[in-house]
Amino acid sequence: MSLVPKRPGIVSLLAGKQLRCQVSTLNTTPPTHRPQDAIISQPSPSSKKAPLSVLPTGALIRSLLFTSIMSSPLLNPCLAIMKYVVDSNSPLLNPSKNPLIDYLLRKTIYNHFCAGTNEDEVRKTVQDMKSLGFKGVILGYARESIAKADENDNSSFHAEKSQLAIQDQAVEEWRQGNLRTLKMIGAGDFLGIKFTGAGPKAVAALSQGDLVPPPSIAQAIDEICEATASQNSRLWIDAEQQVFQPAIDAWTIDLMRRFNRNGQIVVYNTIQAYLKSSSENVHRHLCLAQKQGWTLGIKLVRGAYIAHDIRSRIHDTKADTDNSYDHIVESLLSRKFPLKVAADNAAAFPDVRLFVASHNAESVRKASALYRQRINNGQPTIPLEIGQLQGMADEVSCELLAGNSTGQSEMPTPGVFKCLAWGTTEECLHFLLRRAIENKSALERTKDTAVAMRREAWRRLWW
Repeated sequence: MSLVPKRPGIVSLLAGKQLRCQVSTLNTTPPTHRPQDAIISQPSPSSKKAPLSVLPTGALIRSLLFTSIMSSPLLNPCLAIMKYVVDSNSPLLNPSKNPLIDYLLRKTIYNHFCAGTNEDEVRKTVQDMKSLGFKGVILGYARESIAKADENDNSSFHAEKSQLAIQDQAVEEWRQGNLRTLKMIGAGDFLGIKFTGAGPKAVAALSQGDLVPPPSIAQAIDEICEATASQNSRLWIDAEQQVFQPAIDAWTIDLMRRFNRNGQIVVYNTIQAYLKSSSENVHRHLCLAQKQGWTLGIKLVRGAYIAHDIRSRIHDTKADTDNSYDHIVESLLSRKFPLKVAADNAAAFPDVRLFVASHNAESVRKASALYRQRINNGQPTIPLEIGQLQGMADEVSCELLAGNSTGQSEMPTPGVFKCLAWGTTEECLHFLLRRAIENKSALERTKDTAVAMRREAWRRLWW
């Protein structure tokens, strides 16, 4: 017997287009996040150490090298070389066929940005992260579905049949890859997935704005959600390009409605703050969660698809994006609706979990400070977790681990996470190149990280 809750009709999914919330008589105000629910940092001798002192020397050297490159004019030539290697058909440049290339890449780029090629390596990386003080990890499979039809098959019937088989195979590989990844993490950790990773069938449904996934994809998603819930892990659905996002939101809201019940939080949706509609979108999610009685999980990012999306829908300046991001964080931590609609703000605030996914030190500090302030003042708030990518913004992560340099004991702190990717060297090269191109502007702004790494290296030399 299936444990999957029933899916709602199309009408209930479209109900989210009404921004005004209606207070349900069946909905009671969920318990607020109390001080005893927060992680409390205990005083220890290490609390006075430099935040980056927890990094192993090898990781520090690699981080210093890569951040120096990313914040310099060398970034573009390095990306060009990386793209040449990824696109090359030469076996000499293929890490799966050339052990020397594989070794060089593993000892440099791979070990810095990726978690491992198999279960044992990944579990060791996860354990190493947690031993540094991280509460947990977000793990994703780097492999991306690539569908290729048989170009020699000229029969329309056989070609169509071949295409359907390829599409179903992509969905099955995506399902198996995510379930395999899930086995590498533990309770409280996250599995990160992209719906487009399920291949051309998912891409077609998302681009057409289908509010319900095709049956084979729906079955795969439900199986992943059930497995995630059974081991007390969590699932976050990545945001993607604007052409896909309305359908992604619809699919994810349906999953949250069915799986985020009775105090259990399984599924998180991703909101991109660089979109002008982001506050409205958060508001809509809150209204649906309040009205239908489920727990809302939000991962908040700035956005990574500015080179591909419709520019007019994105905030005009970086400052506008920063303000949008900080406004959403402040609203949620203060248990307020982000839009100033009197009727909505008078409604009972739903049960919400917030994950601040950001490399922006100022936004992270603001979120952490507000969270602590509200708990210390006895004001209601929501659970907060914060995370950064593996190999990126270590100075931000380590500052959080050190208690934001407050020097005060027994201060409530948000849980700190690292986002990891795993796969073969070849798979991860494709993944890293795509991520680097998508986040090129962010990579160019790693100067602060490079400066922090130089200071830490200098401190170790003369300590």
